[in-house]
Amino acid sequence: MTVQPDDGLSLAAEFPDATHEQWQRLVEGVLRKSGKEAVGTAAEDALSTQLQDGLSTRPLYTAATSAAAASGAPDAGDAGLPGFAPFVRGGRAAGNAATGWDVRQRQLHTDPVLLNEAVLTDLENGVTSLWLTVGRGGVPVSGLARALDGVYLDLAPVTLDAGAEYAEAASELLRLYAERGVSPEAARGNLGADPLGHEARTGEVLDLGPAVGLAREAAENRPGLRALTVDALPYHEAGGSAAEELGLSLATGVAYLRSLTGAGLSVPAALGQLEFRYAATADQFLTIAKLRAGRRLWARIAEASGAPDAGAQRQHAVTSPVMMTRRDPWVNMLRTTVACMAAGVGGADAVTVLPFDHELGLPDAFARRIARNTSTVLLEESHLARVIDPAGGSWYVEQLTSELAHAAWEFFREIERAGGLPAALRSGLVAERLAATWAERSKKLAKRREPVTGVSEFPNLGEKLPVREPAPEPLSGGLPRVRRDEAFEALRARSDAHLAATGTRPRIFLAALGSAAAHTARAGFAANLFQAGGIEPVHDPVSVDPATAGAAFAASGAPMAVLCSSDALYEEQAAGVAEALRAAGATTVFLAGRPGTAADSVDEYVFAGCDAVAVLSSVLDRMGVS
Repeated sequence: MTVQPDDGLSLAAEFPDATHEQWQRLVEGVLRKSGKEAVGTAAEDALSTQLQDGLSTRPLYTAATSAAAASGAPDAGDAGLPGFAPFVRGGRAAGNAATGWDVRQRQLHTDPVLLNEAVLTDLENGVTSLWLTVGRGGVPVSGLARALDGVYLDLAPVTLDAGAEYAEAASELLRLYAERGVSPEAARGNLGADPLGHEARTGEVLDLGPAVGLAREAAENRPGLRALTVDALPYHEAGGSAAEELGLSLATGVAYLRSLTGAGLSVPAALGQLEFRYAATADQFLTIAKLRAGRRLWARIAEASGAPDAGAQRQHAVTSPVMMTRRDPWVNMLRTTVACMAAGVGGADAVTVLPFDHELGLPDAFARRIARNTSTVLLEESHLARVIDPAGGSWYVEQLTSELAHAAWEFFREIERAGGLPAALRSGLVAERLAATWAERSKKLAKRREPVTGVSEFPNLGEKLPVREPAPEPLSGGLPRVRRDEAFEALRARSDAHLAATGTRPRIFLAALGSAAAHTARAGFAANLFQAGGIEPVHDPVSVDPATAGAAFAASGAPMAVLCSSDALYEEQAAGVAEALRAAGATTVFLAGRPGTAADSVDEYVFAGCDAVAVLSSVLDRMGVS
């Protein structure tokens, strides 16, 4: 029965209530028209999308389906309210509604003078806190004072990222606070100690003792300062899934809790010394769910540790380095905008938007401006922070949050059973698990089941990439750093080298048969696929037949060809055109379409779901492109 609104506006009053089963029958009909036979739940399954961690996205969520999913959860229940455990809906009662999230810009300059110029520009134009790389790969500890010259340290929080030199960098920042008259109560930010994160990055084992000392100093004397960062980016950048990133962050946080409480800090004081850093990706719903699940899981650990009222997990979200591309880097602006939005909606306390040219070297002033203005537009023009947890109550988001939390908790328990994170890192368990996850994802990337716009889809072979100064070498020696574009980037680099050496790119001839209506779809597919590997498609004339194909191919300068048309025209012309192409010198004749079509006439097939990386690599090999 339809419930009448109080205002009397009964828009649905004359319509009967639809049932889930009726909707499924409509889906069955749509699938039937596309050649798929599925009934009931199977029809719904056919429209579902498989995610990592054994999760899936359904095409439709309802109150009934979400309740059924939650019924099997051991800690299922109300997500609560912002500022109250389990903090799913936000760590603070007012969320980011009053001031927006902390706009935290990352700085990579190694020259203190240049770093100072960039820092002051950022702070004068919307950035509210600083994230500084200090020591190896960043500004020297001795240059920190010059880098922060003119910065009001009582107004601008500073977060350090100093790796093995965390104790020295923290000591220098504390000295600057004292020298510049910043009271202990006014100092805000994070001293950035993260020995386990450094070990994950480099394989180097650091002493946790200085971090404990810094935590004690901050807890006792500097209420606005935290001492430790739980950085989950090393695991995300090694190819980890969302649940693995969460699980490893929990394991890191628990390891730090044990050390801090073992040194005499109370559980609430120890909890207050940690800030968690997560990746925000262009998968907006998964990012929203990850941040909500992270707070829920950490609240459970705080409760189990005897401090249920210690407060929420503090979160710093960083737009994912893994999703950033070197080719068509302008598209990164779109990716980071979606990721920033997801981080804000998910309740992150601080958000860092990486500049669009992050993968090309040191970001220039324009790229940094766009990065910081991304948050400004979302906060000031889109008013994204005005509503606390705007995704809360969405059946999809609530169910995804719950399922992701349970997957992460299971992985956390696996790490604990292995002896905790330090033992899991040193035994190779973490590396093996993340490598397996990335291997599976790499298959989807290679088959373009996970498309990368501007790289594996709609590449631009004629683009001129921005030139940037080299960035400092990132820390290495531990877990690898992976990128979604890496396989296709390697192919494009081979093509670029060939272009530099010969003046032309490797080419393939598109032998389009029949009218535009017959060949456009598959010709577009083939052109897109081969350009993803840096292979230039040649299609002049637009359409060929058995009589004209040979001459057109010879004029193209390409060593191989691909037939593009409808199945009906393949039956009529494929054999004759393929014969003409071979007579003109074609070493390989591909067909864009289902394997087995015109099997006696062609050598290989390209089709949706084929391993594009393997096909393109093989083609470049046979073309002599090294």
